[in-house]
Amino acid sequence: MGRDFIVVLITTGSYEEALKIARTLVEEKFAACVNVIPEVSSFYWWEGKVQEDKEAMLIVKTTASAFPALEKRVRELHSYTVPEIIALTIKEGFKGYLDWLADSVLK
Repeated sequence: MGRDFIVVLITTGSYEEALKIARTLVEEKFAACVNVIPEVSSFYWWEGKVQEDKEAMLIVKTTASAFPALEKRVRELHSYTVPEIIALTIKEGFKGYLDWLADSVLK
């Protein structure tokens, strides 16, 4: 569609932290919408061993052009030293939703 829509996945150490980041991203127009999944089980390598934690997951809908500012803002708010902030391209989508998304994010 000629626009640069993405979904950004972010994990946090707590539901409360996820809610704070989600609200900030939408209020400051870095994202059109953020879904918060209160609890996910995460397994990952850290400091030479496999870790297992309960985390919260954010699913952020935004644009690629907004990503650099979004990443900077998340890093300011996030408690992790190396937070997961990864973007996936939205290849296709309902035009009405994508139009709304584009209108809801800072240009």
